[in-house]
Amino acid sequence: MEALVIHAPGDLRVETIVTPEPGPGQLLVKVDAGGICGSDLHYFQHGGFGTVRIKEPMVLGHEVAGTIRATGPDCGTFAAGQRIAISPSRPCGLCRYCQQGLQNHCLDMRYYGSAMRTPHVQGAFRQEIVCEAWQAHLLADHVSDQEGALAEPLAVALHAVRRAGPLLGQRVLVTGCGPIGALLVIAARRAGAGEVVVTDIGEFPLRKAREIGADLALNTAEDPDALKRFGADKGYFDVLLEASGNEKALRAAFDAVRPRGVIVQVGLGGEMQIPINTIVAKEFDLRGAFRFHEEFAVAVGLLNRKLVDVKPLVSATVPYRDATRAFRLAADRSQAMKVVLRFD
Repeated sequence: MEALVIHAPGDLRVETIVTPEPGPGQLLVKVDAGGICGSDLHYFQHGGFGTVRIKEPMVLGHEVAGTIRATGPDCGTFAAGQRIAISPSRPCGLCRYCQQGLQNHCLDMRYYGSAMRTPHVQGAFRQEIVCEAWQAHLLADHVSDQEGALAEPLAVALHAVRRAGPLLGQRVLVTGCGPIGALLVIAARRAGAGEVVVTDIGEFPLRKAREIGADLALNTAEDPDALKRFGADKGYFDVLLEASGNEKALRAAFDAVRPRGVIVQVGLGGEMQIPINTIVAKEFDLRGAFRFHEEFAVAVGLLNRKLVDVKPLVSATVPYRDATRAFRLAADRSQAMKVVLRFD
């Protein structure tokens, strides 16, 4: 079967690889759809991000949905023909963090399509994959393959919103309206946020944010002082969900957050210098949000029960053999939110 293998920046190839037979507790899955993530783009454009670099050929991809083709022994009620979303997170379950329920901090994590360890963990952009049965989550008939592939980034957003604490009636600011920022709007709304305001430097993502439920969308490229009105009386927002990974966006939002507000840093864009004096003086609660664990099942449940709608975020579906075009489209924020690969 064929897979999308990254060798170096811009060097993405369709190659033939072997898929093993499913063993006990494992499923053989035909991959139907895979969403291109920001980390996939970093590997494609730059060969990695931060200190994480490609050292050997690696199959990309971790946002996938598919159809079970065969099951190994001891797979419970899973059966061939069932449609599933696959969690790419494979914690060891044995280390002290897993034992404390902090599986996203596993000391022996194997996450699909990651060069964080060597040998690299091969990803899921392939025609077939063998996964553990506990990674599989059944999709309702009405959930499309594309929507199922978005369960992973939705889980990231749900984890970030969970890190923010109770949002019922809260005023929430989301900075950065890429796919994760948009999903943060959806997750915050689902958590009961009373008002959600978003900022970005592009009109297309802002339009999408309005479409999926933002009360106000501000273009900070056209109006650098767009947040100034929210700075009166030491700030307006109770919670800041920072999804851009941009230091300038984070610092600009500080004046708009009220004293003792919660700031959740979700986006990763390299090291930042932040105004500690402001954090101290306004008694901000600064929190990080990294990946997810149990939120993946929650994300699939929300999709299955039609409690969230991620369809507006799917900008295009492209055959995997045309992956280079798909990756270039995914990098164009003037016309693409989430680009999904089709594995037929």
